Amino acid sequence: MKQFQAFGLNSTILSNVEKKGYSSPTPIQQMAIEYIMAGKDLLGIAQTGTGKTAAFSLPIIHRLDDFKKEVNANRMRVLILAPTRELATQIDENIKYYSQGLGLDSKVIFGGVSIDPQIDALNLGQDFVVATPGRLLDLMKRKKAFVDEVDVFILDEADRMLEMGMIEEIQKIIKKLPEQKQTLMFSATMPEDIEVLANEILNEPIRIEVTPEEKTVEKIEQSLCYVSNANKPFLLAKILSESEFNSALVFTRTKRTADHVVEKLADSGIESRALHGDKSQGNRQTTINQFKDGTTKVLVATDIAARGIDIDHITHVINYNLPEDPNSYVHRIGRTARAGRAGVAISFCDGSEFPLLKSIEDLINKKIQANLDQPFHEEREALLIKAGKSPKKKDKKSQTKRARRRRSFKG
Repeated sequence: MKQFQAFGLNSTILSNVEKKGYSSPTPIQQMAIEYIMAGKDLLGIAQTGTGKTAAFSLPIIHRLDDFKKEVNANRMRVLILAPTRELATQIDENIKYYSQGLGLDSKVIFGGVSIDPQIDALNLGQDFVVATPGRLLDLMKRKKAFVDEVDVFILDEADRMLEMGMIEEIQKIIKKLPEQKQTLMFSATMPEDIEVLANEILNEPIRIEVTPEEKTVEKIEQSLCYVSNANKPFLLAKILSESEFNSALVFTRTKRTADHVVEKLADSGIESRALHGDKSQGNRQTTINQFKDGTTKVLVATDIAARGIDIDHITHVINYNLPEDPNSYVHRIGRTARAGRAGVAISFCDGSEFPLLKSIEDLINKKIQANLDQPFHEEREALLIKAGKSPKKKDKKSQTKRARRRRSFKG
């Protein structure tokens, strides 16, 4: 296995990587760094938590330091598009950390906050700009941001952008980019629309794939709790009260449910915070920071809001609601078992969620083991009957049919 030194990264970057606590490259870093250093286009298929931010930022920082040049006003050398402000902020923080001591500038740009400081920063010219598509387009329309001098363009979490309806915004930005540039695209899954986009924007790309989407992290202990929606708050409180966890990330399907769960946990004496799109940017950042530093042990979040949470110490992921997209299940539970650690993923399943459970098990090619010890497990039979899937119900029907046949023969 190559170590970071083998890629030819300069000593300052290597020192920063060491201070970050990384000793050996992850698989995606092993495969991607040398190609990116060589200036090749790349398509990376990788789940969250695989180390892709360092995979693209380390070699690009090295190249920008090797070929320093003055950046014109309102322009940038590297443009990185991300689906959410949380992910954009995380990428920007990593770039700033890895580039310490090299004199490179990086600015994160997203909506929901004052645009004036962003305009001021762009006026100076930036080596890196990490942006959400909507706010960048706004700045471009105001002629405060131009992408015609971009040397490297990175599209991160392309599949999530597609799900969030950002594809038209992305295409508008792409049309303004120069023809000569290096393009890197990362996506956890490859639906047809993403394949089409990749073919349009990448030039003879190197394709690398890490942890295929149908596989889940082997070190994650997965379990299932059959429980009605009405009893989910009580089961969650019991699990959090009795489990030994460092930090728990609870996923809900809607913003309203996230707030409801926080209220119910408070009634049980368990402190938690909600993270979703209706919260202000300041509130969201404070919540993430408190979850990172351990002040908040339980974070209740929607899928979109949780994008960009990259925390090694999450020990438990709890699916309060099963996701409608089975791929999201893989992304969710991948928030634990980071950096080689073990993790626990617990999923709640109401009768209405049986079709979602089947889709998940089909995708991961594995039956999630039901927890027979949890207090509401007796609800399983009632939920199955309600969904018309109870073996007992089927047996009774079969017995009735057989009895009718016997009567007809006797007659």
